[in-house]
Parts: sequence; C-alpha cells; structure tokens
Amino acid sequence: MDVRLRDVVEADLEFFLAYEHDPEAVRRSRFTPRPREAFLRHWKTKVLEDDTVFVQAVTVDGEVAGSVVAWWAADRRFLGYWLGRPYWGRGIGSRALALFLERERNRPLHADPAGDNTGSVRLLEKHGFQRTGTVRHGDDEHVMLVLA
Repeated sequence: MDVRLRDVVEADLEFFLAYEHDPEAVRRSRFTPRPREAFLRHWKTKVLEDDTVFVQAVTVDGEVAGSVVAWWAADRRFLGYWLGRPYWGRGIGSRALALFLERERNRPLHADPAGDNTGSVRLLEKHGFQRTGTVRHGDDEHVMLVLA
C-alpha cells in the first residue's frame, strides 16, 4: 500500500462527508455527523480558510482514505483524524499519523478520542501520546492524551 499525505482539495470533502456519516464511525467516535451544508461550511470556513489549521488528506494508492488535522483550541494544539471504514485495521492510520507528526512540529499536541474507541487510543499511544486523564464531551467520556 502506498500511503501518502497531500493538501486537501475541495473534491476531497465529499469523501470526508461520507466517512463522517458511516454509522460505525459515528458509534466509535461519539461524534454526531453534520448535515451536508453544515459540514461543507465548517470545512470551507473553519478548516481550509484558517491559516492556523494544518490539514492533510490521507491517500492510499491514490484513493482518498481520510484526513488528519491539527488546530488550536484556546492555548492547546489538538490533533484529529478520520479514516473511511475500508481503511481501518490495515496499518494505514499508523502510517498516516507517522507522516503527519513529521510535518506538524507543534508540541505539546493533544488528542481526546472517545474512551471506548480503543483502536484510536492505542494508535495514539503507539506514536508516543501519553494519557493525562479524561474529559467529558456531553454524556461521553474521552481519554485525554498528550504528545510532548
């Protein structure tokens, strides 16, 4: 498999939208998918037009597999990623995260996956993130991890 990162183009957003609406991804992430127009507006104005956000599309053999993004929330830099279900469990997330961490040099870097999303927690820990506690998002408990 040829896993690469590249800049996001507008055509990628349709893939990202479909991946965000996958029922199993929603269950694991505890993230409520946005309606199409809200999703596109968010990506176009809050992600792609914000110079402080670093986002990359993940491709596998030239196909759009997902995204990895880093952004500021107050005084903390956060990391997030989303892969389409066909790309789960094949080492793609690990390779994509390694490539992204070579490019995103801000530290510390925080991540807060859903507590029962053990695959995501393990992936982050594999790349050096350390558990620092938990945080609640609504009714859901998330694990707070930090890469120093």
